[in-house]
Amino acid sequence: MRKALRWLLALTVFIGTLSTATGAATAAEPEPTDIKDRLLSIPGMSLVQEKPYPGYRYFVLNYTQPIDHRHPDRGTFQQRITVLHKDVSRPTVFYTSGYNVSTNPSRREPTQIVDGNQVSLEYRFFTPSRPDPADWSKLDIWQAASDQHRVYQALKPLYSANWLATGGSKGGMTATYYERFYPRDMDGVVAYVAPNDVVNKEDSAYDRFFERVGTKECRDRLNAVQREALVRREPLEKRYAQYAADKGYTFDTIGGLDKAYEAVVLDYVWGFWQYSLLKDCETVPAHAATATDEEIWTSVDTISGFSAYTDQGLETYTPYYYQAGTQLGAPTIHFPHIERKLIRYGYQPPRNFVPRSIPMRFQPRAMRDVDTWVRHHADHMLFVYGQNDPWGSERFRLGAGARDAYVFTAPGMNHGANVAGLVPDQKDLATARILKWAGASPSTVAEARPLATYDAKLDVRDPEREPALRP
Repeated sequence: MRKALRWLLALTVFIGTLSTATGAATAAEPEPTDIKDRLLSIPGMSLVQEKPYPGYRYFVLNYTQPIDHRHPDRGTFQQRITVLHKDVSRPTVFYTSGYNVSTNPSRREPTQIVDGNQVSLEYRFFTPSRPDPADWSKLDIWQAASDQHRVYQALKPLYSANWLATGGSKGGMTATYYERFYPRDMDGVVAYVAPNDVVNKEDSAYDRFFERVGTKECRDRLNAVQREALVRREPLEKRYAQYAADKGYTFDTIGGLDKAYEAVVLDYVWGFWQYSLLKDCETVPAHAATATDEEIWTSVDTISGFSAYTDQGLETYTPYYYQAGTQLGAPTIHFPHIERKLIRYGYQPPRNFVPRSIPMRFQPRAMRDVDTWVRHHADHMLFVYGQNDPWGSERFRLGAGARDAYVFTAPGMNHGANVAGLVPDQKDLATARILKWAGASPSTVAEARPLATYDAKLDVRDPEREPALRP
């Protein structure tokens, strides 16, 4: 009996010891080593899909964000993120276009320069990264910057090397606003073709731009086609009506086909310089007055796009137009080459491109605040503009308080201007600063060359495509 009791006691002790050892082993389980597992171990991160790409791992993810960063207990939404993973030891480039995020692998210019990882973030309220129901008052530049800040905080423990923020056009604006509100997050900012509409009612810089851009011959061609499209309004609007009927397009938001037609035509010259080069003037009808209706229609449609101001064309960009009408501002330009009687509405305000069910009120202090901050506090910031891009007419400028910050203009380039298009001295300086901010060695910085080999699939891209509205 005693032997049985001693055996039972020994067995109990053994089981207890085994249980304790097992628990200790469980507690001491190593952190996951696979990058996917490490990403998914971040609270609020979930996988949408993984796509293979040579030399990288590429993930499409969702991340849980508060609808209102000031009141995080008042609901959440899923924000889409992509991660182009090179190595956790490499620097990371934080990219946003300011619009939807592409779910195909791509590499921005700073990512190629530093041979790093790239985290790309979809801007809040662009579907599917939109709260439901959508409280549009929570779509502002501070809330969006706070989205980036939370993503950075979540990923920085994993990607511990230096970080750079970048983006083109509205994405360049976004990178700048992020730096303004969270200046301690990034080690550097590279903002491409970023408009800076400080005083929304003062837009004369755009009119001066269109008076001298390119050559007189090219300007005259474009102006003549634009005018002719308004002279032939009646026959071309009949074609537009048939085009819309065939496509199933409607015009409720803008308030009718006539308003949409004029908006497309008035975007024509702007759209050409935004996305085309001087050499492309050869594609514009040389004699608008004797051109056929087909030639006028095709030229306007190719450059401006007759679908742009339909309900279907506007829907994707509702968040942009909302921001343009509440904080970002929107240019107004004049058309001295067109008789007043031919223009019924002029450049229409963003309010006309957002459903009336969404309230809007402009906040004039938002852009003034950012502009003042950049002038006095910009540090480790690079702004790149295109000489022939209308959006560069109102740009960020640096004041006496800026440190290690630069504004460069790429000659002859449009809305796709980049570091590679700068004059040699500026290109070398910009490349060196990007490498320096990314934490590269002094010898690497001195060479001032991109560290990653050019990849025709990853690195080829069109200029940041925005609605032709003035962006």
